[in-house]
Amino acid sequence: MASNLRPAFAYTVVYVKDVAKSVDFYAKAFGHNVRRLDESNRWGELESGQTTVAFTPLHQHETDDLTGSVQSPSSGRVRQAVEVCFAYPDVDAAYKRAVENGAVAVSEPEEKEWGQKVGYVRDIDGIVVRMGSYVNPPKHS
Repeated sequence: MASNLRPAFAYTVVYVKDVAKSVDFYAKAFGHNVRRLDESNRWGELESGQTTVAFTPLHQHETDDLTGSVQSPSSGRVRQAVEVCFAYPDVDAAYKRAVENGAVAVSEPEEKEWGQKVGYVRDIDGIVVRMGSYVNPPKHS
């Protein structure tokens, strides 16, 4: 019975000012395929391996009334309590593409002591996006 209670990580929801703009930005800046953009522009999804990155407006009746309103950072020196992380085989090229497509450069990719190359940008809503190499590259079968 316990095996029925093991979850699969389904998706992360990112609260944004403009769902359609964010979906387009992430597709161009980070190389994701758009899975879905709801006609109401209140829900969008990107394909991202085994999980999904989903977008919804900062404020909406369904969640604000149930769980409270989303708080946004008031300056570039403040960040969200969550960070979006993507892994790439070529972090330098991915970082360059992100910045060329509107991401705000925070820290260029550099080698870390644990063997990973990592760079940081901010998306169009100010959310920090970590771009890193694979610590243990995926095995292809």
